Amino acid sequence: MDGTQWIIFILIIQVIHFLGTWKLYVKAGRKAWEAAIPIYNGVVLMKIINRPWWWVPLLFIPIINLLMFPVVWVETIRSFGKNKLLDTWAVILTLGFYIYYINYAEDVSYIENRSLKPRTGLGEWVSSIVFAIVAATFVHTYFIQPYVIPTGSLERTLRIGDFLFVSKFHYGARVPMTTLAAPMVHDTLPVVRKRSYLADVNPETYKTSWINKLQLPYMRLPGFNTVKKNDIVVFSLPSDTLYQFFRAEKAVKKPIDKKSNYVKRCVGTPGDSLSVIDGFVHVNGTKLKLSDRAKVMYFYTIYSKKGVSTRALEAVDAADYTRKYFANSLSEAQANGLSPYIRGAYKNPKGQIEIITDEKGIPTEVIRQLRLSLSEERPLSRLANMTDEMVTELRNNQEIDSVVRTNEPKGKYGGSFPQKPNLYPWNNDNFGPIYLPEAGSTVEINHLTIPLYKKIIRDYENNDVQVTGQKVFINGQEANSYTFKQDYYWMMGDNRDSSEDSRTWGYVPANHIVGKPVFLWMSFDNFKDGFFNWRPRWERIFTTVGGSGEPVSYRWYFVAVVLGLFVLDFVNKRRKKKSD
Repeated sequence: MDGTQWIIFILIIQVIHFLGTWKLYVKAGRKAWEAAIPIYNGVVLMKIINRPWWWVPLLFIPIINLLMFPVVWVETIRSFGKNKLLDTWAVILTLGFYIYYINYAEDVSYIENRSLKPRTGLGEWVSSIVFAIVAATFVHTYFIQPYVIPTGSLERTLRIGDFLFVSKFHYGARVPMTTLAAPMVHDTLPVVRKRSYLADVNPETYKTSWINKLQLPYMRLPGFNTVKKNDIVVFSLPSDTLYQFFRAEKAVKKPIDKKSNYVKRCVGTPGDSLSVIDGFVHVNGTKLKLSDRAKVMYFYTIYSKKGVSTRALEAVDAADYTRKYFANSLSEAQANGLSPYIRGAYKNPKGQIEIITDEKGIPTEVIRQLRLSLSEERPLSRLANMTDEMVTELRNNQEIDSVVRTNEPKGKYGGSFPQKPNLYPWNNDNFGPIYLPEAGSTVEINHLTIPLYKKIIRDYENNDVQVTGQKVFINGQEANSYTFKQDYYWMMGDNRDSSEDSRTWGYVPANHIVGKPVFLWMSFDNFKDGFFNWRPRWERIFTTVGGSGEPVSYRWYFVAVVLGLFVLDFVNKRRKKKSD
């Protein structure tokens, strides 16, 4: 729905409102025509139902209005004596059209000074909950959104189990485009695990579906920052075609604001020429200097003639390495007891059973409980994922001979964007150069360059693209160039060898930007091992995401403020009690 269509839709709503309420306006001592003037009729209606004027703008804010309309419908009928529970359900279930019945079929009287206080304790609770949801939805949608890191693509900068507050106002809040959706949830309703929004997700009918005609055009409120290189950014995953995050099903086409949210580091901004050379990002010919808080990880091979021990890797907190145990025999009960901890097991030529685990290994208490006799391999070389600091520390270990970073050679295709190995044999370590389009810029289009820009032109800027031989047709016309309508960014994870990012699925359009992580309020280790295994990372709790230097925890300041408020409240209550 474009701007003109949205205005027409609003005018239709105004006509529906006028036809259903003009008699009630008159009975309330107003003029019939006052029910027909957009916005003004809302102000008058608030006076009729004895509610504040600032309710009116809430009726025009997407998602918020879905909560406010039922409230206003109920308040309207109660202003004319319809207080029964049956009346309340009738107006809600008929989407407000019960007011038509009251307007034309019933002889009701206006109650000018009705009590606004709920008549029952339950009613008071419902009223409080509704407006708490309205307030929370408003903050969640336009100011601050809570977010949890579910994957390790930014390890160790941001870690799995980090709970963040994401600012919507830094870059300007994106106005919800999907107008029919549940508040404060993303693409999936909790518990029932169903879609939280109404939209046609069939790629074949997506553009023509009447439900999708209710989509708002992309709009963003003014922000006080723009996305810059090195910013950590939350965005809607451009390539998302899943009903639910992490659940592979038949591909669907999702509204932009209902695509899965990802968090990565912006390494390229509109107008840049970007390449990855031997694993390092270069922008406009210069190696990108990262923030001092960036904990970039790469895979390294560690060598030692004495054998690389697990203890040496644990000492530097390395990640993503495997461990191998040997057992002479395993009973069925022992094998079942080990199953939660192992990746695989097989018998080697010596008759031993080799057991493979991740870096956590097999807990000591499990070995004791199962009465296992195990020995762990100490191989001459091991592969592990590490930051620069870990590598430096490991190289200082006298047991270690060398630490060498793994690297995919230039020219070896690694499944990277734009997935055209004959033209672009790129991989995660050697990629590009590639141009990041900015709004208004023009590029040459031909059979060689179209793989780089086809997704932008077709999917993000809604054009028909056809390639016939060496000719490119856009919207049926042969094209030699294309001018972009919006800006595009390049996002990558700090966990460079274990991140699915722009190197895989390409550009991130400006209309997919969600917000900027600003504050880390909670963090748990073992986040994926079940709630009862969570362990707080105290040093990360109440720290800022941005800035320079080592993050500083403000948790004790928070505790002091909370205790201060409790003491102040206690003192005030004691004073009030004495004065009474």
